[in-house]
Amino acid sequence: MTDFKLHDIDSAPEDSKPLLEGSKKRMGMIPSLHAVMAEAPGVLEGYQTLHGLFTKTSLDANEQTVVWQSINVEHECHYCVPAHTGIAQMMKVPDEITEALRNETPLPDDRLEALRTFTLAVVRKRGNVTSEDLNAFYEAGYGQRQVLEVILGVAQKTMSNYVNHIAETPIDEPFKKFAWKKNS
Repeated sequence: MTDFKLHDIDSAPEDSKPLLEGSKKRMGMIPSLHAVMAEAPGVLEGYQTLHGLFTKTSLDANEQTVVWQSINVEHECHYCVPAHTGIAQMMKVPDEITEALRNETPLPDDRLEALRTFTLAVVRKRGNVTSEDLNAFYEAGYGQRQVLEVILGVAQKTMSNYVNHIAETPIDEPFKKFAWKKNS
């Protein structure tokens, strides 16, 4: 058991206070992940910045969810899989996509499956993807822009997944109903 502090606005370092205030204003709460990251203001700011940038990519809500959840499931993130299940519902991502991602079963759309396959290749091969990996991604209708955007998503989720593993971040109340464990 780790003892990472869950900061609130009062306990957070000075440079994290406005970041937590922004989280509370946008989400109506301070997510536990943000409360942990607040200990290092640059980490919280970096994560929030990457998140904001990733949501502005050329990827639509379904595709963003595929990237996020593919990484979360691969990293077995006890916090991010439930959180992004709830976020996917808010983004109106079809439940069949979310369930396929959580259960590592085929997605209902070949293009989305190609996105998941490429995202996992980037993660598993630590960026050393093959020309075959790239060609399959391109044949599904994606381009170099989306290759780079997947890398942005990997950077964001690596930050959160690793923090959650080390800090054993507790799942936020609204997402507890989406608790998840990787299928054996």
